[in-house]
Amino acid sequence: MLLVAVSGGIDSMCLAEKVRLEGGPFAMAHCNFSLRGEASDGDEAFVKDWALAHGIPFHTKRFDTVAFASAQGISVEMAARRLRYRWFGELCREHGYEAVAVAHNANDNAETLILNLLRGTGLRGIMGMKASGFIPDPDFGDIPLLRPLLGMTREDIEAFARAHKLSWREDATNAENDYKRNKIRNLVFPVFREINPSFIQTLNRDMERFSAEADAPEPFVASLLVPPTASGSGPLPLMRPRVATGSGASTSAGSARIHENGGACGCESVVVTQEAWDGTESVKQAAGVLIADADKVGPDYVLGSWESGDWIRPLGAPGKKKMQDWFTDHHIPADEKPFVPLLKSARDPHHVLAVIPWCIDHAVRVTSSTRQILRISVKNA
Repeated sequence: MLLVAVSGGIDSMCLAEKVRLEGGPFAMAHCNFSLRGEASDGDEAFVKDWALAHGIPFHTKRFDTVAFASAQGISVEMAARRLRYRWFGELCREHGYEAVAVAHNANDNAETLILNLLRGTGLRGIMGMKASGFIPDPDFGDIPLLRPLLGMTREDIEAFARAHKLSWREDATNAENDYKRNKIRNLVFPVFREINPSFIQTLNRDMERFSAEADAPEPFVASLLVPPTASGSGPLPLMRPRVATGSGASTSAGSARIHENGGACGCESVVVTQEAWDGTESVKQAAGVLIADADKVGPDYVLGSWESGDWIRPLGAPGKKKMQDWFTDHHIPADEKPFVPLLKSARDPHHVLAVIPWCIDHAVRVTSSTRQILRISVKNA
């Protein structure tokens, strides 16, 4: 059964109607981000009434988005994104929904491309959104994310809405230019349209080509890659322990925890030191040293070695990756994998928080709100 995200705007109402007309079972989810007072509540009531009128199962949740953004040290836009996808994952786990559909369209894709170019990006940033992808969820597994309207422009959607006599809610903030995306939509795109009336289609075709061309050399590029270090200065040698098996006994040395032989990890010992963090030190550490937010890691982390089912979301990556695939990407030989030390979550023993001494999981990265860090280093045999 499909879960459709519906805000009440024209895009999402078009999506809901399209899915309804196809006749398959689906449910609707509405996020009230509490950002526009009575208008936000009106959106929620509107979507709920539509769902009830058409006999569609309906879920809604109210978020204190501003407080969450402040606590996480992120923008309100990013906070809203994290909150809704986290909740969608919870709904899928609770009700068994097989996929989530969102109403991103060709205009949204073009806006994202321009935003990525302005902030600076690589190949991934110019390939645009995909018609299908995944919401990473460590508890449920990757949840399919569908974008059925990605091939439709805003004009296409408006034409569909008129033809099917749809009603929708207008978000007054879309006309304001407080957000970067709105500035691009309201100020920049009209100029582009004067130059090329079909620039939305042009940019979307370009992104498709970028994506196809980026995939072509991937095997060749991968063959040239070496395991990265924290400083990006080249590969570090894999290190075998004096004892290849064991429980990884931990001893305390002041604020440091020294894990002798690391439970079959690839070094004589891994040293994890907790320290205060004031943000003045560079997050870029010397080769062989990693830092992570201590509060996000938690006090009961586990040091161990690779097991089937282990996964990580590498720093800056868009989604989670199986450790098996991470090893393959970085050309770690099969017989060396058991000797790579992994810092794991005590809450989820398959969630790898750090591949020592190479990378950390995105979830435990140091941010402006970090107050305590774990400094992770190795002592070679």
